[in-house]
Amino acid sequence: MIAIIKYNAGNITSVKNAVERLGYDCRVTDEIREIRSAEKVIFPGVGEAGSAMTHLKNRRLDEIIQSLVQPTLGICLGLQLMCRHSQEGDTKCLGIFDAEVKKFPATDIVPHMGWNNLNLEGSPLFTGFGKKDTVYFVHSYYAEICPETIARCDYILPFSAAMQKDNFYATQFHPEKSGDVGEKILRNFLEL
Repeated sequence: MIAIIKYNAGNITSVKNAVERLGYDCRVTDEIREIRSAEKVIFPGVGEAGSAMTHLKNRRLDEIIQSLVQPTLGICLGLQLMCRHSQEGDTKCLGIFDAEVKKFPATDIVPHMGWNNLNLEGSPLFTGFGKKDTVYFVHSYYAEICPETIARCDYILPFSAAMQKDNFYATQFHPEKSGDVGEKILRNFLEL
């Protein structure tokens, strides 16, 4: 069973539907026992860092996520919350990745919304990913480049489009909204 963490953040239904289209059994849950026993865990989200972290702490999900040993995938807000700190609400995050989440400089092209290609560092997450393939982003905050960066994107400035440390993977883009390319990335994760 694939556990999709429920923590009062948006976009969870899209992720659930994408996983089920790939033929996997999944459950949206905030039950600690289900999350711990899942084969894989997905930590998606759209929302605001401060209130999301408060909800995670109130349910003790912050401790659970940090202690997971199975492959775990953060998506969008999930990636940001897996970092050390976010400027959004001056929020202390989970600290899985040693990176700061910063707000894009104020311009008329923020939020970053649309399709972009990636500069890959190499990871099983991107098996079969081509140089011309693009993925879909929607965000106003970004994770800085750090040792855990496995894919970069250039939008106003270079930022971490994907990260990996041990069993933890994360994408700033939305694989569940990135068509066939995103489906391939999700399948790669689910087959790890």
